[in-house]
Amino acid sequence: MMMAKKILYEGRVQGVGFRFGVRQIAEGFAVAGHAANLPDGRVEVFLQGEREEVEGMEKEIAYSHLEGFIRKHETQEVAVEAGRRGFQIR
Repeated sequence: MMMAKKILYEGRVQGVGFRFGVRQIAEGFAVAGHAANLPDGRVEVFLQGEREEVEGMEKEIAYSHLEGFIRKHETQEVAVEAGRRGFQIR
């Protein structure tokens, strides 16, 4: 079953290669989406794919080398975007 999530990461997540690390993790999962810096210092990660792939990647981010940069995160299930392909850094 397809699903989509928007995850907002807070902490030391800008200027440390966080988005590139997320993209690298995405290569191991069948997901589409993006990682984008927000003006308030957070990073938004949008993930879309089969539930087990999306949730698996979310867990992988939490326990990866990026863990030390994350102080807090907020997850929200959102609408699936038709035609979304690949994972981009914005």
